[in-house]
Amino acid sequence: MKKEKIQDRTYDFALEIVKFVKSMPYNTATVSLARQLIRSGTSIGANIEEAQGASSKKDFVNKINIAKKEARETKYWLRLINDTELTKSSNLPNLLTEANEIINILTAIVKTSESRLANS
Repeated sequence: MKKEKIQDRTYDFALEIVKFVKSMPYNTATVSLARQLIRSGTSIGANIEEAQGASSKKDFVNKINIAKKEARETKYWLRLINDTELTKSSNLPNLLTEANEIINILTAIVKTSESRLANS
């Protein structure tokens, strides 16, 4: 099985977040939550892309950490939407699973990068 680049995976995740938000019913609660979810869910990949052009190894780690924080925030909004039953989307469990996997991948990247930084 070919490993998918984190840039591609987070881009695909952002696309799925946008599709999910578009499918949500329109009401006061969903508008506010949808705005937060779009912001954090699309920011993950943007920060990964920024990390690719980092000016130093330390800057790279910082940008990956920001992406990880955005992924954790995205997971929070997804959980809140799920637990408040604001939508009946069948894709919500998949999005939560993918958010967890992205967090795990980014955590591993940070640990590896910090270790290399400490040893250089």
